[in-house]
Amino acid sequence: MPRKYDAVIFDVLTGLIDSWTLWNDVAGDAETGKRWRHHYLHLTYGIGDYQPYEELVVQAARECELGEEIGLALINRWDELKTWPGTHEVLRTLKTQVPLGVVTNCSERLGRMAIAKAGIEFDVVVIAERAGAYKPDPRPYQLALDELGVAPEGALFVAGSVFDVNGAGALGMDVFWHNRAGLPRPESASALIAESRSLEPLPSIVDGSN
Repeated sequence: MPRKYDAVIFDVLTGLIDSWTLWNDVAGDAETGKRWRHHYLHLTYGIGDYQPYEELVVQAARECELGEEIGLALINRWDELKTWPGTHEVLRTLKTQVPLGVVTNCSERLGRMAIAKAGIEFDVVVIAERAGAYKPDPRPYQLALDELGVAPEGALFVAGSVFDVNGAGALGMDVFWHNRAGLPRPESASALIAESRSLEPLPSIVDGSN
């Protein structure tokens, strides 16, 4: 049976990695971590061209009245990040099926550290610093497509956040939403072909058996 997609592209920091737990732990509790993270996201989505990730993390902590030292603590503890359960097994299976890429909102240094947690070598790695912009700006997604040599309709994007659902979909990619938190589906999500709290359905979707 021919495979359905020519490549699969992943978000990293929510699609493959449980970054929420580390943010919450550094912040002291889940509610504070969520508030800080949401403010950071607000900054990145409105920033335009890339600005240093570490500076935005610290700025968000300061503007949430947590203190710059909290932002610096997250950066210093970055190597504590862990993948979601089942991630390694799914990636190893997919690696035998199709080229794999990642697109992540991060600096090159921290992005490479997080990607290494996945335990495989990706065919293409696009990090916001190199792309010159943060998702959902189209530039990071397009750079990954160009370097994989696939058209948008030939790629499946694995989103970790609702912003990636629409960001990747706007370029014409099908989207699988790894919705670990069970968040509400966005109203405009025509590109969304599947949604799951686990990555386990991916191999059968990619090879066309599901």
